[in-house]
Amino acid sequence: MEKFLKKLFNIKADRAVDNVKSFHDAKAKEDDCKIVERGILRIDLNKIVGSVGKYKDFDSRFHFKTKEQSPRFKSIKQAMLDQKSFPPIKLYQIRDEFYILDGNHRVAAAKSLGRQDIDANVTELISSKKNLENLLYMEKYAFLKTTGLPDKIELTEVGKYRYLEKQIKKHLNYLKTDSEEDVDIKRAAQDWYDTIYIPLTAIIQRGGLLKYFPKRSISDLYAYVSFTHWSRKAKRKYGIGLYKQLPGSMESFRKQMLEKSNPEYPEMKRTITAFVFINTKVAKESKLVEKIFKVEGVTEVHAVHGNIDILIKISLTRDLLASDAEVIGQFVEQKIRTIPGIESTQTIIPGLSKVKDQFECVELV
Repeated sequence: MEKFLKKLFNIKADRAVDNVKSFHDAKAKEDDCKIVERGILRIDLNKIVGSVGKYKDFDSRFHFKTKEQSPRFKSIKQAMLDQKSFPPIKLYQIRDEFYILDGNHRVAAAKSLGRQDIDANVTELISSKKNLENLLYMEKYAFLKTTGLPDKIELTEVGKYRYLEKQIKKHLNYLKTDSEEDVDIKRAAQDWYDTIYIPLTAIIQRGGLLKYFPKRSISDLYAYVSFTHWSRKAKRKYGIGLYKQLPGSMESFRKQMLEKSNPEYPEMKRTITAFVFINTKVAKESKLVEKIFKVEGVTEVHAVHGNIDILIKISLTRDLLASDAEVIGQFVEQKIRTIPGIESTQTIIPGLSKVKDQFECVELV
């Protein structure tokens, strides 16, 4: 009986604290904060962890605690299913976590529908507290702002983001020498990420090194291996046979990866296909069709009759570790939805496809 009562009260206690995080509790842990308006951003829903005023209304998965859904929540969810547009929600940001100031129902509805991200007007609070967590965050923020890279590189030591930035600047100088084209830091960073960082982290993962460093990230190991092998040029063995796969310089490694045809790297330049349904705000779609057709990666554009106005087919390539959904979503958000005249989009990713021999491309009027 004693064990049963303890278990019962523990369950009740767990339920009592099963909320999303409180913004005020999180802010209270910081010293004086500088407020920075970040503007309208596309935010990963998984990073929205709490609320300013309604954190007790939701469990930790952002489900309403009441069993019966409110009419407002139902109407918002249905509107999302109908591809209707909404104004950006309002969020506070503390490092990598976001808290809802306005838009709790929209976030809950989007999460329940399995959406990946949402538009938000973001106000960031930057703490003056000089602890490791804040120092790392500020260093990462500066790195991402300079390079324009996706927020996927997680380091646990201060100074390592600056080391990676130096590596990218060195790669920039190489590209300027090797190519007649004008190359800026962001373009060099993306090339470094695609042809050096991603392949080397994939090799590190195959070597099984992470299990020996449980408190470190794959980015930490990349920084360690690349610094030791290419900067210090120390002769070390990083796992079984890994050192044999690494040439003596970063650019030699890049060249080797670009030329690699070994099945060990089957997804180095994997092609992915998707279809996008588009609804427009314009009466005539012909000019919009021409604009969309000029976008690199769009292979087919069709003005159609029915519930949608335009159907397009896109063909993209992705690197070793990125997901199909991530690459396609980023493309649609940055290349398609930014075209004036487009009201809404819906992306379809094929699960299984069969394609006959390509026919000659003709324009049908």
